[in-house]
Amino acid sequence: MNPTFTKVHAEIQRGMNLSRCRKCGCMKGTLENLKASLPLLKIKDSKELLNNVNEWYGQLTPLEYPCLGCKYCIPPEAMTWLTAKYPVLTSATLSTCEITINDGSWPPVEGEYTVMDSSAPVGVSTLASVKLEEKIVKLNPEGLCMIGKTETENIGIDKIVKNVASNPAISFLILAGKDTAGHQAGKTLLALLKNGVDKDMRIIGSKGRRPILKNVTLSEINKFRKQIKIEDMIGSENTRAIAKKIRDLNKIAPKPKASTGCGCGDSTCAPAAKTAAIPVSFGSSPKPVTASPKKSALKVSTAKIPVVKAKKQSKYTIKLDKAGYFVIIISKKKGDILVEHYSNNNKFLRKIEGNNGRDIYFTIINNHWVSELSHAAYLGKELARAEMAIKKGFKFIQDGA
Repeated sequence: MNPTFTKVHAEIQRGMNLSRCRKCGCMKGTLENLKASLPLLKIKDSKELLNNVNEWYGQLTPLEYPCLGCKYCIPPEAMTWLTAKYPVLTSATLSTCEITINDGSWPPVEGEYTVMDSSAPVGVSTLASVKLEEKIVKLNPEGLCMIGKTETENIGIDKIVKNVASNPAISFLILAGKDTAGHQAGKTLLALLKNGVDKDMRIIGSKGRRPILKNVTLSEINKFRKQIKIEDMIGSENTRAIAKKIRDLNKIAPKPKASTGCGCGDSTCAPAAKTAAIPVSFGSSPKPVTASPKKSALKVSTAKIPVVKAKKQSKYTIKLDKAGYFVIIISKKKGDILVEHYSNNNKFLRKIEGNNGRDIYFTIINNHWVSELSHAAYLGKELARAEMAIKKGFKFIQDGA
């Protein structure tokens, strides 16, 4: 192998020797990117590395986390060396993970964030500081439109651009909280606003691992850059200071011609009422069904009935389901649970919507979209948590399997 391929091979092999890498989404995504891109290079070294990649892919263990947040992430760094030497691979080195767009409502892209007032002028990204969102929501500062995390420098920014560009009321975007190690989503957003993207939709000047936007158009990016100003508070988790900044920006924000619920700015749409985020509850639960005891019921002796003590299980003992995996999102606006079904190579298969967990997991089971009992049990648990989150109004973050 030439020096570049030798270096890439050695680095990925180093990662595969670490158990934390074999069960991390960063390694899985990198190997999938290599499988997709290496055939573009019609050279012997590429074919040899591809054989290694296929072998490594078979050695991966069930996914435990999408990204562990390592300061130095081995797989993407190796990928960066390869794309630096062979730029032609760039367009094929981002796993397809297309976002679902709903043009009938705002925000058009569902995600793990809270909408406070769709006509307000300030959006906030808490970057990797997940708990910061809930704290600021409780303060409910005037002028806050929506708030949520941004952990990746590609899909995460795609969602921000889509949602902001579709709502002319938003004039400011505050970046606060800790930036994501390696991904540098916050700094990448700053680079996007300052420099834009190149012909391959790579954000110019970003030092993130994969700052390539694949789910937005150049027109949407240009609109986003013209529409907003970014307030750089990266690193700050001071909720009072962030809330004050939101109120200050609200005072100086330009007023849009029309504030509508859909964010289209069309005067024919009915203006949306300003409402704070409130917990949405489901309809009445089904009445429990109980069996009527019979007078002649047999008395069963418990003397010979074995008692099996449940063994403590690791949090990550679920077998990888060949039918794929599910991402659960709650829609506070609609009071619905959204479940996205992906294949194990990250292909988006379908979206299941419902207003209670029971209907959703029976839909999944009846359609044979889950093949492992442990996976079905996990889904039932997480859907119950999602339903409770909507009923009680607390933050829902899906647990690892």
